[in-house]
Amino acid sequence: MKRKSCAAIVLAAGQGKRMGGQIHKQFLELEGHPIVYYSIRAFQESPLIDQILLVTGETEIDYVKHEIVEKYHFDKVSVVVAGGHERYASVWNGLKALEKSLSEEEKDGFVFIHDGVRPFVNEEILRRAFDAVEAYHACVVGMPSKDTVKIADADGFVSETPSRSRVWNVQTPQVFDFRLAYKAYAALEQSGRSDVTDDAMIVEAFTDTKVKLVEGSYENIKLTTPEDLKIAATFLHNRK
Repeated sequence: MKRKSCAAIVLAAGQGKRMGGQIHKQFLELEGHPIVYYSIRAFQESPLIDQILLVTGETEIDYVKHEIVEKYHFDKVSVVVAGGHERYASVWNGLKALEKSLSEEEKDGFVFIHDGVRPFVNEEILRRAFDAVEAYHACVVGMPSKDTVKIADADGFVSETPSRSRVWNVQTPQVFDFRLAYKAYAALEQSGRSDVTDDAMIVEAFTDTKVKLVEGSYENIKLTTPEDLKIAATFLHNRK
């Protein structure tokens, strides 16, 4: 049986205000390469992925095309598009660009949506996510929380302590039937809502599809602060 088509949207449009400095965090160097290089490479090298779409800042499109896609020979990258003001807007721009480029058969496949500043995604994670989306149509990578989580009320007091056994810290990629993701994001746009923080939340809100949790890795961190860069450098050093 022929495997369904898989496209990846890699998000590299963030401002990285918490990282500080003038360079956007996805382009900061980590062991000699931009952070986003490692994320793209994982999808480039995966036999599961047929094409990659990059979403970046409008003023950075030429830089990404020449200094990342061409320089590192990422030939699975088919399109580079401008992102939006928020993450969900960037994903929607990516989905719309994919919808124009995919054949009808390819639209029956899957889309992996990944934060470009999660450089430690690997083939094992991609494989587990692929197996889950084949079975359940929607899945998110994550890990069980190591910490106890508290829910705060409006005054900053604890209102609830959910059982840690049921709490997961969600990562990316988040993977869906392409048509399902497109339908959910189109409904989000029609609704005018903006209080969404990840792709799964949108699928949960605007479709009847349940989202399966898939084990990722505690190393699959999002690089957000200068401290994260130090941790990431240690991870890379330990892999050598």
